Amino acid sequence: MKKYSHPLLLLLLLIGLLTGCQKDDKELDETITPVANYISPADNSLVRLDPPSNAAVTFEWGQARAADGTVILYEVLFDKEGGDFTAPVYSTVSGTNGLDTKLVLSHGDLNKIANLAGIPAQAQGKLKWTVNATKGLNVMPAATARTIAVERPAGFSVIPGNLYLTGSGTEAGATLGQAMPFKRVSAGVFELYTRLSPGEVKLVDQTTGTPTAYYINGNKLLQGSNATSPATTPAVYRVTLDFNNGSAILTEIQSVGLWVSAQNKVTVTLPYVGKGVWKVENTPIEFFQFSWGRDERYKFIFSEKDMAGKVTARQYGSTNTDNVPPTATTAAAYYTIVPVADDQWNNTYKFAAAADRKSVDITVMLQPAAYTHQVTVR
Repeated sequence: MKKYSHPLLLLLLLIGLLTGCQKDDKELDETITPVANYISPADNSLVRLDPPSNAAVTFEWGQARAADGTVILYEVLFDKEGGDFTAPVYSTVSGTNGLDTKLVLSHGDLNKIANLAGIPAQAQGKLKWTVNATKGLNVMPAATARTIAVERPAGFSVIPGNLYLTGSGTEAGATLGQAMPFKRVSAGVFELYTRLSPGEVKLVDQTTGTPTAYYINGNKLLQGSNATSPATTPAVYRVTLDFNNGSAILTEIQSVGLWVSAQNKVTVTLPYVGKGVWKVENTPIEFFQFSWGRDERYKFIFSEKDMAGKVTARQYGSTNTDNVPPTATTAAAYYTIVPVADDQWNNTYKFAAAADRKSVDITVMLQPAAYTHQVTVR
């Protein structure tokens, strides 16, 4: 009797199994039904957007169905009023990575979508929205779409991380690469001390490529390429721009003066030399003689004119209520300048002992890197 080796037996057994088995070539049925009904928000409902709040809008719809009973995923699309969703302004999957039949969007998110749809700040407009049901490669658009009206607040949905000033009406000139940076004083708020003149004044978020442009129109900050200078004559301003509410405040700095506490008055005015710097050179300093000794305290007075034409004398001084005279090892923070209360003695600096009966150079520097000043004894 003929014997078979074990490997041959295994091979014959495998061939038998393969030829004896029937392969099920039935493919999965990916047929799905579209979303047929919407639950919220109501069609044409109006939402007044308030991004700083925790408010949100829930978009909810009824389930689509799969012929084989398997999972369906959902994508929500937004478009301009009159759009057909061939190029939606925004799309995202629903909650739980597309499994949920609802999508929750914050007012901040809706404000960004409204901006993408071209709805201006402080204006009402409409967004169309719809839901695509998907299974594998099969995408089934909803039978209908809905509309939601939104009222955008003042301010910008996208706030730049940096801001620069350029144009023929600025100290930097019209070369983009030489644009002057603003100081970011808080989230969405920028400030710059500078001279503005008639001509073009542009605000940009970068100094290379194709930046996003903004402009000042009265007390409003707007996005666009309008570059008309807000200054009709050359003047020095503190320009404060708030992207959170779309406001622009231009405060004219008419003068910066050295204010001597003991005399309770401005003793010398510092000329503006450019790019947020005021400097007086070779000005004599003499401490005031009291019965208890000689007084060396000082701070600065800014004459400021607001956009309504009101002029105010505002004191700028030290972050400390009281100080000791500086020395060669005094920290740079000693010279920091901040707005202070209107007071003859508090928040003053003290001249170094070597300044008494000498001439000094005094420089006030209100630049993005630091708001500070310097005293140099000659």
